[in-house]
Amino acid sequence: MQIHVTFRHMEPSDAVREYAETKFERFQKYLHEPVEVHAVLQIQKIRQLAEVTVTAKNVRFHAQEESPDMYASIDLVTDKIEQHLKKHKEKVKDHKSVTSTRDAAVSLNGRSQMPSE
Repeated sequence: MQIHVTFRHMEPSDAVREYAETKFERFQKYLHEPVEVHAVLQIQKIRQLAEVTVTAKNVRFHAQEESPDMYASIDLVTDKIEQHLKKHKEKVKDHKSVTSTRDAAVSLNGRSQMPSE
């Protein structure tokens, strides 16, 4: 898993970077492919924004959150991305179970997919 953290309009802090990286490590339990996470942490006047893009094989998830505290923004955006990942994983799991159920029904009925000669 590759994690890139970019700071805009603020001083780079190791504490914030490590906090974000540990939060983003949770995404790996939902996606088993090579995953790339790009986070942009920025300050705009009194708003603390966290913007995260997660890219994996054939899928991309994006979320943005803001709050008065950068740590809270990171928590909020992590929760939002995690909801997206859970929903995606359920869709994939449901899709696979339908095809395997269909295959099992075909084999029980005795029908063959191969054309007869």
